[in-house]
Amino acid sequence: MTYKAEYIWLDGTRPTAKLRSKTKILATGSEPPVWGFDGSSTNQAEGHASDRVLQPVASYPDPIRGGDDVLVLCEVFHTDNTPHESNTRAALREVAERHAAQEPLFGIEQEYTFFKGSRPLGFPDGGFPAPQGGYYCGVGTDEISGRPTVEKHLENCLAAGLAISGINAEVMPGQWEFQVGPLGPLDVADQLWVARWLLYRTAEDFGLSATLDPKPAKGDWNGAGAHTNFSTRKMRESYDAVIEAAEALGRDGKPLEHITNYGIGVEARLTGAHETAPWDKYSYGVSDRGASVRIPWQVEVEQKGYIEDRRPNANVDPYVVTRLIVDTCATALEKAGLA
Repeated sequence: MTYKAEYIWLDGTRPTAKLRSKTKILATGSEPPVWGFDGSSTNQAEGHASDRVLQPVASYPDPIRGGDDVLVLCEVFHTDNTPHESNTRAALREVAERHAAQEPLFGIEQEYTFFKGSRPLGFPDGGFPAPQGGYYCGVGTDEISGRPTVEKHLENCLAAGLAISGINAEVMPGQWEFQVGPLGPLDVADQLWVARWLLYRTAEDFGLSATLDPKPAKGDWNGAGAHTNFSTRKMRESYDAVIEAAEALGRDGKPLEHITNYGIGVEARLTGAHETAPWDKYSYGVSDRGASVRIPWQVEVEQKGYIEDRRPNANVDPYVVTRLIVDTCATALEKAGLA
């Protein structure tokens, strides 16, 4: 007896990595082993020494093939067992372990846009739909495009055991969002990548493509982000810790360090319009969706909770954004005696 293991990894494409996958047939009862691939075809090696190593790090039931088949998320290593330069998960592992005592949690809101051919789904050929306003959380064929694909993607994510906490239609036609978390840094990033793979794979069956482009339609249309919600144990107990985390993200050159690693094309999305703050000006505020970082109103009322970093693009690498936020905020909380 055998089962199928779909090995999934991030390639070396820059500035934004692509997902790759291939199938291995394994004997029932055996664990997915270390495997290899041709790195010269994924921007991860030169042709004269192209072997690269896939190290399984997480496994999930395969909701598309079903049965005993699995999805196997992998890190990429060199043959000398050192992490490949494209392996952003390895850097997060070290930071997550260093700050584990603070019990950081994340929830990431992944926006994306469906395309049919060269146009966003819901955009008529040779023209434009009605201005945005009624599409957000809308209902009806005059407002909504792509719901069958969205519902199937949700079913697939839940069947894979992912911690999907919600979905909704977004502000632009053909634009949707799903949320992953709350989970620790490694788990939320792992599951977001697998949910992205399932999004692309599910959309194949409906003849659609899904893009994480942060500004998929130019002009007076909302961009696509990956708003990142964050807390530590102390933040979930103390409003002082919430404020310190929000302040820390604005100190000591951190705004530029973060924004330059929050996804390519961030300047096109963070303009100060369409519920964004300007990319080059850091701010935070209660219930303020025009700020870089929002403190939800109920957090102020309850004097404890979390913050929402609204700057990350839809195409951000979750291994990078969680590493930066944990390192910046947890380090500041330690120094302030709020760890």
